[in-house]
Amino acid sequence: MGPRISDYFQHLGELGGKTQASDRAGLAVAFDDAIGRAVAFALATKQHGTRVLFVGNGGSAAIASHMATDWLKNGGFAASCFNDGVTLTCLGNDLGYDQVFAVQIERHGRAGDLFFAISSSGKSRNILNAAAAARRAGATVVTLSGFSDDNPLRHMGDLNFWMPDRHYGFVEIGHLAICHAVLDISMGWRRVGDLPVTTEAAAPA
Repeated sequence: MGPRISDYFQHLGELGGKTQASDRAGLAVAFDDAIGRAVAFALATKQHGTRVLFVGNGGSAAIASHMATDWLKNGGFAASCFNDGVTLTCLGNDLGYDQVFAVQIERHGRAGDLFFAISSSGKSRNILNAAAAARRAGATVVTLSGFSDDNPLRHMGDLNFWMPDRHYGFVEIGHLAICHAVLDISMGWRRVGDLPVTTEAAAPA
């Protein structure tokens, strides 16, 4: 007999509460506080006229595209990602795939930007290089990783979220949920009794 579908979704639901967060010094940050800090980082970009930038590979690239779109349309942020196929093949061919995001961040990143680096393994060299480039540009860096608890990306951000799981599906969904939580809360989401409320009405999808 195979696993029950309810077990799958129970495990997925429990992962959020097991997510670990840490700061730039590697000190643990309570998950609620970490989300609050990320929201504050996001709102600061609106206040200062800076941008929110996302990078990822594969499924994480899909998250980056999804989030850049939602943060732009629904949240009103100056948000973008760097997944254009022509640019990726050009930079990958001429400079190496490990540089495809770093070069774009070097050109576009500015002090005060908020940069999300998304990698399930936390070991993708192009994501690590992009995070380093964002740091050099003066951006605030938020990392999202999973798999091994000592992956290098987990130690590169001002704020780091680590999903304690080794399955791509769970880690990617967890990363998407974290990014959505930061966006939704920045838009005014709160709970009133059992009723979730967003104070800013979202446009039709």
